[in-house]
Formats: sequence, structure tokens, C-alpha cells
Amino acid sequence: MKNSIMMLSAALMLGGVAHAQKVAFEEYNLDNGMHVILHNDPSAPVVITSVMYHVGSKDERPDRTGFAHFFEHLLFEGTQNIKRGEWMKIVTANGGVNNANTSDDRTYYYEVFPSNSLELGLWMESERLMHPIINKIGVETQNEVVKEEKRTRYDNQPYGNILPEVKKNMFKNHPYRWTTIGSMKDLDAATLEEFQAFNKKFYTPNNAVLVVAGDFEKTKTKEWIQKYFGSIPKGEVVKKQTFTEEPITQTIKATYEDPNIQIPMIVASYRTPSMKTRDARVLDLISSYLSDGKSSKLYKKIVDDKKMALQIGAVGFSQEDYGMYILYGLPMGQYTTNDILKEMDEEIVKIQTDLISEKDYEKLQNKFDNNFVNANASVEGIAENLASYYLLYGDVNLINTEIDLYHSITREEIREVAKKYLNPNQRLILDYIPSKKAQN
Repeated sequence: MKNSIMMLSAALMLGGVAHAQKVAFEEYNLDNGMHVILHNDPSAPVVITSVMYHVGSKDERPDRTGFAHFFEHLLFEGTQNIKRGEWMKIVTANGGVNNANTSDDRTYYYEVFPSNSLELGLWMESERLMHPIINKIGVETQNEVVKEEKRTRYDNQPYGNILPEVKKNMFKNHPYRWTTIGSMKDLDAATLEEFQAFNKKFYTPNNAVLVVAGDFEKTKTKEWIQKYFGSIPKGEVVKKQTFTEEPITQTIKATYEDPNIQIPMIVASYRTPSMKTRDARVLDLISSYLSDGKSSKLYKKIVDDKKMALQIGAVGFSQEDYGMYILYGLPMGQYTTNDILKEMDEEIVKIQTDLISEKDYEKLQNKFDNNFVNANASVEGIAENLASYYLLYGDVNLINTEIDLYHSITREEIREVAKKYLNPNQRLILDYIPSKKAQN
């Protein structure tokens, strides 16, 4: 759901910190298995109620993809006590904003209200969980919404199908092989009963974490949480399937024709380990070193100095089971995608061969310190981080200690991890080219 959150952004930032300040929190479980995390920050008169469910696109059947993202939309349709179309009206009428987002691993809903509307926020999230209305009209309405989103974000967007093509080629067994938005064919084929069964299985208190963050009175808040969530029946325990991918030992080559582009793109993608591992964090440092900002090695060399590319960059997809590290480049003038790839590879070989300089290492540490502070610079950011660290990492206090893990990574580790994961035989090379039909 894409709603503006401008109304309370200034107030939220007042609740932030100017330096790495410890985030205090309290956590406990309700009898029905719902985990609760409270973070009190009275510096601004706002409060966030959020629920993160441990369900994402990886929990879907291969012939019913897109369900988790579909529910991100569907669960705003209404409940037994909130009429269809009234959800947003209630939120805005009480000075609030709300939103939701879905990934391969989880779905997250939240409301931001003035502090005196905390009880309303808790009631609304409990209604979403306890009394959702999943009927034919809601499914048909949101089906059209999702189709339009797919057309806008993927099908008609220049370079919009890079991620679907990368995922399709990088994963053979794991559900990460399809995109979060899924297949419209699958959604069209699904029955109402299948949507209802998906809701019953995954949207349960014992498959969720509730976070309340901001300005609130703790005793009263706990009473309201018990009142609105405590009576919701516990669901069946969700047994997560384990999917294992064989290591990539030979370069995967693929081509995709995009009718929306005129300039080809080279994409090199490496499969990386779970975001919970130390190696994944080392790869975060490598990614930043290579491509984060105009002073990064790849940008300075290929775009600024040699003027070989219009754009160069990388993006890391940190996920619960596996990740991806995707490098990409758009050649300029007489240069080709192969020229760009050769330059990228040279920089990777340098990291694998030599230690990065002390100066570059210190710059990386400073950048990650800054990222750490910014990630917890608003109550909104803190709420989502608390939920993620609990649900996906199993350690809420990483909100305070993860930066220490980054600080402990050595230059020698950076070299060794680059050797371990970033080799030519361990990657996908995707030639993302203009459609021949579009050129004729």
C-alpha cells in the first residue's frame, strides 16, 4: 500500500536520536503465542502500532504465487466491525497514517497515530487479525489493483523485469525463484476458499509480533493489548519448509529482451548466504566498498574516470534463507556490456587479492556507523527494526549490537569472503537487452 506519511514525519523525527543511543525495549508473550515488544519514547506525541507476520512469498505454492502480497492489499478491505472502504477514512479522520509492505519472508502492517489514539490503533490491528472479511468482492477488487501494480512496476517499467529474471535463474528449488508480486495467472485461478485457507494458516497471533513504539503509558497499553489481542485464538503452528539450493559451480548465462529499453544492461548476480550469517554482513561491507555512492570504487573508475558507463551499481538482497548480490551497468558510447563486466571483475579480483586500504576500511566503518544511527533515527524505523530482529533474526537486541558485528569484521575477512563468494563460476550473467521487436 502506497500512502503518504508526510503528516507526522516531522513529529516522528523529533523522536529520533543524533547519535547511536541504546534502544530500550520490553518484550513478552501473550498466552496465544503472540510476541509483544514495547519501546517507549515520549519525546514526540506519536505512537506506532505495528504487526509483522512471518509469511512472505516463499510460503506460497508454486502454482499460487503472489498470495502474501495480495493479502497486503486484501486485509485493508474491511472487517466485521470496519465496513468495506472505511479503514483509510478512520485512520485519516484521527490524524494518522498507515501502510504495509511484503517481502519474500514477512508481511508488515502499521499505523502512526497521535498518542491519544493508541487504543484505536490496537483495536484496528486486532480487527485485521481476528475479524477480516475475505469475500468475492474484496478479492476481485484487489485482483485488479494488483494487476495494475504489476503493469506499472514490472511490465511497463524500463528495466522492470530485472529482478524476476535474476530470481528465476538463481534459484531452482527455493520459492525465492518467483517475485513477491507473483503471477496474475495464479491469482486468477485461485478460489475464494484458497484465500480464506491462506489467511487461516498464516495470519495468527502465534505467527506474528506486535510492536508498540512511541509515546504511551505502559500499564494502560498492556491492558489494551490484553483486551484486544489476548482473546484471539492461537492458530496451528506453521511448519516452515526447508529448501536447499545446490552451489553454483558454473556460470549461468541468460538473456532477456525488454521492449521498454534502448540501452542494454549487464547484470552479474551472486548467490549469498542467509542475512543472519557473519559472511552476509561482510558482503554488506564489500557491496558498500564497491558501489555505494559516487566515491565508491566501481562508480569512480567506470563512470567518472573512464566514462564507460551511464550508470553502475550493486544491490544486496538480504533474506532469511539466501541472499543475492547483484551488480549492474549501462554502457555508454562505443563501450559494450562486456567491457563493463571486465572492469567490474578487475575490481573484485583486487579485493580478493589485496587488503583494502586502512583509509577505505575506516571510511566503511564510518559509513556503517552512520547507517546504523539513521536506521534508528525515527520511532517508525525503530518499530520495524524491532519486529524484524525478533521475527527474522531471533534476537531483538541486535537493534543495539549488530553494529558491533560490523566493527569486528577485519580487512582479512573482507578478502576471504570475496574469494569465497564472488567468483565467475558462481554467478549468473544476464544480458538484459532491448527487444528486437521493439527495434523493428
